[in-house]
Amino acid sequence: MMSGIEAWYMDESSEDQKLPHRLKPNQPVTLRQLEQIGVYYWKLNADIYENDPELQKIREEKGYSYMDIITIHPDKLPDYENKVKMFYEEHLHLDDEIRYILDGSSYFDVRDKDDRWIRIAVSKGDLITLPAGIYHRFTVDESNYTKAMRLFVGEPVWKAYNRPADDSDIRKAYVNSLRCS
Repeated sequence: MMSGIEAWYMDESSEDQKLPHRLKPNQPVTLRQLEQIGVYYWKLNADIYENDPELQKIREEKGYSYMDIITIHPDKLPDYENKVKMFYEEHLHLDDEIRYILDGSSYFDVRDKDDRWIRIAVSKGDLITLPAGIYHRFTVDESNYTKAMRLFVGEPVWKAYNRPADDSDIRKAYVNSLRCS
């Protein structure tokens, strides 16, 4: 892993979700802090994603057997505005969320141990994994464009569980893993 990702604590503003929403002064979040809540990051060469030995190695090590590509842009994604709103609903999954940004840029927001929002800016070449059970959401930034590879262990499950989902086993397991770390 190498540095290259930028993350920060978010302000409380409810204006346009596509804006950066930095606190003033900015409160950056380090890669180490992200790892403490189970978020992992790699920087890869997106120009060679089809034949990248480094991506292949990660996929083999982690068992990411399934892959597809989604383009999030008003001209490419049917029902774009509603999809973007849906992705921004706070939710969790029963599986890790693995995204490799092939082009464009966007934000993943995750909750820290104290339930504060951290915004993670991702762009071309960023591979990020969010652990099962973490509350999170996704949005495009002002560019309105991101092309991402979605990776899964086995068959993909697209089900999102909107907050509150604190009673789910996966949420309990995630919260317990934070206590242990």
